[in-house]
Amino acid sequence: MSEIKRRGLMLVLSSPSGAGKTTLSRKLLASDPNITLSVSATTRAMRPTEVEGKDYFFISPKEFDAWVRQDAFLEHATVFENRYGTPKGPVEDALVSGRDVLFDIDWQGTQQMKDKVREDLVSIFILPPSHAELERRLKTRAEDSDDVVAKRMSKAADEMSHNPEYDYVIVNRDLDHALMQIKSILEAERTRRTRLIGVGEFVAGLMR
Repeated sequence: MSEIKRRGLMLVLSSPSGAGKTTLSRKLLASDPNITLSVSATTRAMRPTEVEGKDYFFISPKEFDAWVRQDAFLEHATVFENRYGTPKGPVEDALVSGRDVLFDIDWQGTQQMKDKVREDLVSIFILPPSHAELERRLKTRAEDSDDVVAKRMSKAADEMSHNPEYDYVIVNRDLDHALMQIKSILEAERTRRTRLIGVGEFVAGLMR
C-alpha cells in the first residue's frame, strides 16, 4: 500500500545573526530531499558569495513596495534598514504537493506567518551557547565590518527575547547535534495527524 498523503509544512528557523541558522539550514537541505528552501526577496545589496534567485531575489525598494501592495508576500519585515519578504505562490504550491518548505527568517516574519498560516507552521529558535561565542562567530565570518558586527551584537539580545514565541528552542553548541534535533522535530511534525490528509483513505483501505 502506498504512503499516506500529507500536506507539507513550513519549517521556520530563526536566530540572532551568527548563531548558526544559515549553516544548519544548508546542512538540512543537503540531507533531506523532501524539503526545499523558500527564497526571500530583499532590498539589501548582494554579498560576494551570494547568487541571485538562489540565496535571495535582490529587488529595489520600489519593487518591494509594489509586491506589498499586491499582497504577494506571506510575510515581510525590515531588518538593519533592509527589507525582506517571502513570496506566497511557490510556498503554497510546495505544500499542496506534500513538500516541506524551510524558512530562514526573523521573529517579525515568524509572527506574521503565525497570524496567517499557523496550522502549517513549525517554528524553531536557535540560540548561541554564549554571548562570547556569538561575537566570535560574527567576527570569524568576516563578511561584515566591525561597526556592523557591533550592531548585530546589540540587536541579538532583543532578538533572543522572542524565543518564547517559538514552538521549539535549540542551543547550537555543536552543529551535528543541533542538526539531529531539528531532524527529530521535523520527523515528528510530518506525522502529525492533522497534516495526514490521506489518512482516512488509507485506513479505509486497511479495513476492506
